[in-house]
Amino acid sequence: MFLIGDAAAAAHRQQKVPSGFYNLEVMLGSLVNHSGVIGVCGTCMDARGITVADLIEGAHRSSMDELTKWTAWAEKVLVF
Repeated sequence: MFLIGDAAAAAHRQQKVPSGFYNLEVMLGSLVNHSGVIGVCGTCMDARGITVADLIEGAHRSSMDELTKWTAWAEKVLVF
């Protein structure tokens, strides 16, 4: 999974959300536990003040170059 734009904040660790709301850290952690890989746009991280230390375990600072490689490799790409 590649997180770009405001989605970069979804990989921020130690999220505190009100009861009844989705905790994206938990949801992305499930993806990692099932061998998923999470890349986070480095430029988007910088724009939001997110550092590598702020990322959940299993997510890494990524780049448009990696997104291009993943897109070319994938049989299908979903954007939402």
